Amino acid sequence: MDKKIIKNIENRGGKCPPHKKKFNFKRCKDNTIKSLNEVEYFLNNFHRFIKYIKLYKILK
Repeated sequence: MDKKIIKNIENRGGKCPPHKKKFNFKRCKDNTIKSLNEVEYFLNNFHRFIKYIKLYKILK
């Protein structure tokens, strides 16, 4: 934003709008990898759970 616009906003008693955050590719990449690992872990545990249920039905 221009300095003149910021001074006008401050003189009127208003607050300046927050600055836009820059896009952080590394953080986005890390979050994506973490999410994919969590999904993979959940699916592996889910498959185990299904195997136990099938085994239970067979033995029942």
